[in-house]
Amino acid sequence: MSQHTPAEKFVRRSSFLLIALFAVAVLSFKTIHHTAHAQTAGGTRLLRTPTVSATQIGFAYAQNIWTVPRAGGMARRITTFQGQTSNPHFSPDGKWIAFSGEYAGNLDVYVVAADGGEPKRLTWHPGADTVQGWTPDGRSIMFSSTRATWSPSGAPRFWTVPVEGGVEEPMALPRGFQGKISTDGSHLAYRMNNSWDDERRNYRGGQNRPIWIVDLKSYDLVSPPWTDSKDIDPVWSGDSVFFISDRDGVENVWSFDTKAKKLAEVTKFTDYDVKTIDSGAGAIVFEQAGYIHELDPKTGREHVVNITATGDFPWMMARWEDVSNRLTNMELSPTGKRIVVEARGEIFTIPAEKGDVRNLTNSSGTAERDPSWSPDGKWISYFSDRSGEYRLYLEAQDGLTPPREIALDHPTHYYTPSWSPDSKKLLFTDTGLHVWVLDIASGKAKIVGNDPWMVPTRTLNPVWSPDSKWVAYSSRLRSLYHAIFVSNAETGQTTQVTDGLADAVWPAWDASGKYLWFLASTDFGLKSQWLDMTSYDHDENFGLYLAVLKKTDSSPLLPESDEDRGVGTGRRTVPGQCVGDTAAGAGAGGGADAAAGDQTPAARGPRQPVSVQVDVDGLRQRIISVPGIAERQYSSLKSGADGIVYYLEAGRAQAAGGGGGGGGGAANDLIRYRLCDRRAASFVNGVTTFEVSADGRKLVYRAAGGGGGGGRGAGAGAAGPPTPALFIVDADRNPPQPGSGRVNFTLRMYLDPKEEFKQIFNEGWRNQRDYLYVPNLHGTDWNKDKEMYGAMLPYVMHRADLNYLIDMMGAEISIGHSYVRGGDMPDVPNSPGGLLGADFAIENGRYKVTRIYDNENWNPDLRSPLAVPGATVNIGDYILAINGVELKAPDNIYRLLDGTANRQTSLTVNDKPSMDGARHVVVVPVATEQALRTRAWIESNRRLVEKLSDGQLAYVYLPNTGQPGYSSFNRYYFSQQDKKGAIIDERYNGGGSAADYIIDVLQRDFDGYFNNVAGDRYPFTSPAAGIWGPKVMIINEMAGSGGDLMPYMFHYRKIGLLVGKRTWGGLVHTADTPTFVDGGSAIAPRGGFFARDNRWAVENEGVAPDVDVENWPKEVIAGHDPQLERAVQEAMRMMKEHPVDRATKEPPSPTWGVRRKP
Repeated sequence: MSQHTPAEKFVRRSSFLLIALFAVAVLSFKTIHHTAHAQTAGGTRLLRTPTVSATQIGFAYAQNIWTVPRAGGMARRITTFQGQTSNPHFSPDGKWIAFSGEYAGNLDVYVVAADGGEPKRLTWHPGADTVQGWTPDGRSIMFSSTRATWSPSGAPRFWTVPVEGGVEEPMALPRGFQGKISTDGSHLAYRMNNSWDDERRNYRGGQNRPIWIVDLKSYDLVSPPWTDSKDIDPVWSGDSVFFISDRDGVENVWSFDTKAKKLAEVTKFTDYDVKTIDSGAGAIVFEQAGYIHELDPKTGREHVVNITATGDFPWMMARWEDVSNRLTNMELSPTGKRIVVEARGEIFTIPAEKGDVRNLTNSSGTAERDPSWSPDGKWISYFSDRSGEYRLYLEAQDGLTPPREIALDHPTHYYTPSWSPDSKKLLFTDTGLHVWVLDIASGKAKIVGNDPWMVPTRTLNPVWSPDSKWVAYSSRLRSLYHAIFVSNAETGQTTQVTDGLADAVWPAWDASGKYLWFLASTDFGLKSQWLDMTSYDHDENFGLYLAVLKKTDSSPLLPESDEDRGVGTGRRTVPGQCVGDTAAGAGAGGGADAAAGDQTPAARGPRQPVSVQVDVDGLRQRIISVPGIAERQYSSLKSGADGIVYYLEAGRAQAAGGGGGGGGGAANDLIRYRLCDRRAASFVNGVTTFEVSADGRKLVYRAAGGGGGGGRGAGAGAAGPPTPALFIVDADRNPPQPGSGRVNFTLRMYLDPKEEFKQIFNEGWRNQRDYLYVPNLHGTDWNKDKEMYGAMLPYVMHRADLNYLIDMMGAEISIGHSYVRGGDMPDVPNSPGGLLGADFAIENGRYKVTRIYDNENWNPDLRSPLAVPGATVNIGDYILAINGVELKAPDNIYRLLDGTANRQTSLTVNDKPSMDGARHVVVVPVATEQALRTRAWIESNRRLVEKLSDGQLAYVYLPNTGQPGYSSFNRYYFSQQDKKGAIIDERYNGGGSAADYIIDVLQRDFDGYFNNVAGDRYPFTSPAAGIWGPKVMIINEMAGSGGDLMPYMFHYRKIGLLVGKRTWGGLVHTADTPTFVDGGSAIAPRGGFFARDNRWAVENEGVAPDVDVENWPKEVIAGHDPQLERAVQEAMRMMKEHPVDRATKEPPSPTWGVRRKP
């Protein structure tokens, strides 16, 4: 390559940048022109949640509210906001539109004139409020909300709020998600429960429930004929209820005549589902294929309303964006002068001290990932999808020449690229857990290893030997334990180094070529199955080991002995000090070489070539445990210079100022071990990740917390993770001083959201193709699905709508857990509202405290603001003012609590509704009351079971099968083991792990007794811990995932009866689907459950109860819990029919000491 002067390089780089910017400008113009043309020709698509009045249709587009004449045409924008405004509903007279908006960071109810104007806020509670419509008289707005819910997973119910403002009132129905009141106000047609994954075609699990039509006086109800279909979004037209159903395989509009009891299919679409529906002014409108349709309910005729919605969307404009807080996958240049990083799909290099940050890729429309710097310093490799599939690219480190593209034979996602020390080969892994070696000259790749088990964490961690001839990696055996393997990169010969009786991970070749280091644990046992609850509370602790590779080499850890060799026989060193060490406090520099010390890196010279010889014979006998290192939670073992390794120790609190960079809290301690002094010592505190340079002399680490490079830019989407703090320090010298070596940087890219959205859409499609747990994608035509939904991509004008589009496409596969979430949403203001952990009633024109949720105030997760000692607020007191502002009905108490979450707040209270004699109390409102209300519900259930069973049954609630569920079981089950049986309530169980631990304990029986010499000598059982009588588990449609598997196991093992309703039906596990470049995600489940009879089970069906019990609204309103009450009845029946024969006293004392007569 010809050499260029600095000026010539500047001109070339500037010319390249100008050409790139001109191309971006042309592309942007073409995109805008194409979009406008498409909208003019066929109307705008992705129009959502329509509503209709006598003259207008309202809808949401780009997360804003719009209206258009019933005949269609150019839409008028009613709201202009970067956040969400959704669910518009015309008032009965058509003059107003109620909608949900997040103007203050929370979804609240607003109302605005149908002709536009300033929206008026009506609710301030921090729970999300979703508008459903209006009361027939037009005086109040009906909404659903999880506020005041007792369900840990948030069971919504219906509320109303006056359109003039005032106090929200709950409707009597205990649960409700979607619903409309009939025009005469006598009935409500509604959908009781929400769905965890609305975008899931052909779903037939427990969250499919019938439409209920309830009499609002008697609370008697009827339902359209129903078996198991997805029936949603009911609306009224005359005496008929119209709703969306997938009874024919595609979601269409159906109707049910409440008088004639006649069910009819109204529309017959065969491609896109009908998504949402509304009625008004004698018409029905619905969303389908991204268009709005109008339907005549009398004739059944429908037509597309041609609508064009164009406007100013500032968050969609191309702009320069600071993406420093999206930094990931860093690596040092060979000498540590620069760092190469990935950030938001771009590849940057960052100087250690001098120079500018370079963006090597400059491409919003593609994702570049996993950069790696060749040891000879010439090339930076990365994977990019600029061709439509991920390929390997090699780019000059200065970014001045076009990169070399290497197409790979198996399009998928790739990970962990690593250059061979001679810069001639590249090592990487893929989605399928294969280890590949690619020859740079030929561009050909071959597999040299693999991991046969798919688990959430990728643990292959392949590394090159220093002579570029061997690859070491960690792979799971059939036992699920990891073993260390080495493979010859040329011949493919593979050798298992460790015996598999210990869990061996994180191989690292010593720079000398003589040793292979690794971490190993002998207490992996219960952690081997990552999905099981039995793995909880069992930390895996590792020791440090090395294998002597050549059988003629000696151990570097042979016993040492001090001997006097006389004077002048060689160089003297300070005892315990290695070459390169400095006097205490000196030479602890950062990015620059220290002035003091034995040698500078330049003086130490380049590494000498080494040759690695792996003698397989007897290799396992040459594995050595490194002495003096306590077994702890170590990870991320990496080699440095000869005889030096680094690793992280988890769980240590970051020392004050340690590492100089991050926020406080638990972080990792970076440990350095050196053979020269046989000592492991803390090198840096507060580290999350680190990398060592190719020459072993520099180390870059990322500190816990943020505060590193430049702040976020002024563009939209500023919210996100903190900007990382990076530090470059000398690796082979004394530990650095706190804060030394900090790298100052700002990563800027030219971000075009439209182009980025295309890449994210394609990535979402590829993720399902490459990561789904079965290769047939459940039989859908995935290429056709991409084309079908990709047609709407040009109309996406908000990041939330992109999620909606990807989710609709994913629905064609029909799988649970395929959530599409997150992404870089535009910033919205946020003022978290506070709550007092109490219920109120309006009496004498004031807010009176009727209940205080005060259970377990010692628990920080259950802090009750009014129950704190010294708060002196009692049931029956009136809250007269908040922060000095007087509170009177009908003013909304939550308006005065807006912005008070976790802030000291002054309350004026009195035991009478007047200021006379009032007192002032300072409290700290909480951001959510859900945990308080859930605990109160649990305690109420426990007391009811105690009463109904005459104290004979335990009640145990399990909110999920994760750590909270594990803790709840251990706390409540064993504390009630004096009971004769147990009710296990897993309704609203949010899932988590496989609850094998809980099932094992519930199935446990005792084998005998040990006598007890204290008290009344009531004997111990063996095992002692357990409840030995009947057990009943309560289930419902809002229990799923791990909450599906637990009742499945309970039933399969015949532990007891299941009572309630069918569970969700989502039994797949999720693992390592890559995130999108902007931090969003589209999950592709990685594993599905099938039964021992070799059939897929539970997914898309749920677990059915043995005793089907509905919690009918009428009974719940009357104060009953039919499911819980029936569970107690069944347990008491079982106890009577099969009593437990449990001894209450020991047998007569033995007489073994009596001398036998002959």
